[in-house]
Amino acid sequence: MSERSGRRRSRGREAKHAARARTQAEVAAFIERRIPYFDYVDEEALEIIEHNADTVLEEIGIEFSDDSEALAILKDAGADVQGQRVRFPRGMCRSIIQASAPAEFTQHARNPERSVIIGGKRTVLVPAYGSPFVRDLDGGRRYGTIEDFRNFVKLAYMAPGLHHSGGTVCEPVDLPVNKRHFDMVYSHIKYSDKPFMGSVTDPERAQDTVDMAKLVFGDEFVENNTVCTSLINANSPLTFDATMLGAAKVYARHNQATMISPFILAGAMSPVTTAGTSTQILAEALAGMAFVQLVRPGAPVIFGTFASAVSMQTGAPTFGTPEPSMVMYVVGALARRLGVPYRSGGGLTASKIADAQAAYESANTLQAAAMSGVNFMLHTAGWLEGGLSMGYEKFVMDADQANMINILLSGMDMSDNGQAMSALREIGPGSHFLGSEHTQANFENAFYRSTVADSNSFEQWEADGSMDCAMRANKQWKTMLKEYEAPPLDPAVDEALIDYMERRKTSFPDKQY
Repeated sequence: MSERSGRRRSRGREAKHAARARTQAEVAAFIERRIPYFDYVDEEALEIIEHNADTVLEEIGIEFSDDSEALAILKDAGADVQGQRVRFPRGMCRSIIQASAPAEFTQHARNPERSVIIGGKRTVLVPAYGSPFVRDLDGGRRYGTIEDFRNFVKLAYMAPGLHHSGGTVCEPVDLPVNKRHFDMVYSHIKYSDKPFMGSVTDPERAQDTVDMAKLVFGDEFVENNTVCTSLINANSPLTFDATMLGAAKVYARHNQATMISPFILAGAMSPVTTAGTSTQILAEALAGMAFVQLVRPGAPVIFGTFASAVSMQTGAPTFGTPEPSMVMYVVGALARRLGVPYRSGGGLTASKIADAQAAYESANTLQAAAMSGVNFMLHTAGWLEGGLSMGYEKFVMDADQANMINILLSGMDMSDNGQAMSALREIGPGSHFLGSEHTQANFENAFYRSTVADSNSFEQWEADGSMDCAMRANKQWKTMLKEYEAPPLDPAVDEALIDYMERRKTSFPDKQY
């Protein structure tokens, strides 16, 4: 075979591969779960954890730091407030949440076809969040920029298995720290029409998010519907700080969703046992969600958790091990018993590059999150280095896994076609099904075909350049960005957003840290 002929065949295979990637994974705006949850512990264990969490709230309490308004709200509701320590009568938080927090809610996208339902038997897959660094095979590890941020928004928009644009997909550190939120929110609105997350690093930045959303959706619509989801982390152990509380109040008062998420590295920020960690997570989440309901009854809340572990030898965070999976299974069941949506995630790994460690650790976490019943899976795609880096190749590889999760959670096809009795009758004993009428009718969509894996022979793989998965993913993300086309945005809305940002940015000086 000549070199030119080999190149033609390779290009033909790449074209077919790209076509499959565009068409085979077309999915709905969110996943309708059609398989059971995995129950890791029995009801008695869940009741013990719930009892112990109430004991923590009643006897130990939660710190609500440097927010006198929050303390006054909690005191007026019947909590015991001593300084900044708040203790809750047994059952108080649960009763407040169950009285008004919605079991599910719609987060509206600017394209109504992209709106998602969060809660119930639905799963929404969301990119990774918060990394100051980015990594790709060409440039290695470096600080993220606004160009990187836009790139990841575009990649998430083009990834059919991801249902949400996310939030701080990477930190654009080339912009002033006190003004970069404008460009991040604008990028989500401009370059995608999927739902997005708002800024939480300062109450004013949360308000800017709401104000920009109103320019897109209208004041009245925003006040009566949810268009933003925000990540409100507890400062574990057992503390909420003024920044998070301030942002939570802004979003709650405008009817926007808050994801109350204890951020825990077990062994350092919680007890070393999974039961003890689950108890602390429940106590922190109950206190945070109850507070949001006191600010505005009925404001959407999500029971969030981020739980990993630390190495007892080095203190470094670890991912993809059995214990965090246990916590996800337990907390998922606790959220369902409480009656609120559940967030966890995602494609987590401590690996610095998109290698075998990253694949194993991420797959372990993704599968456990899916089976535990996560409604909002943050960090589905791109996570590297314990969250310090957002990887271009890793993003594409994880997006491929997201496509598979969509299929897994959709359940088995038990229609007449799915039962395939016509094929069994046609072929009978001793033959094969490759030429059967049923196979011919179903072969294009019968099995998931990965967008980045290679299943060819060794000889064919070698002829195609002997590329590993990361190298194939590198080619894919570049092709995706080259083919990207922005979703339509009303020019008047775009102009209003730009005008708002310019006016706000010139109203106060830059800060670099």
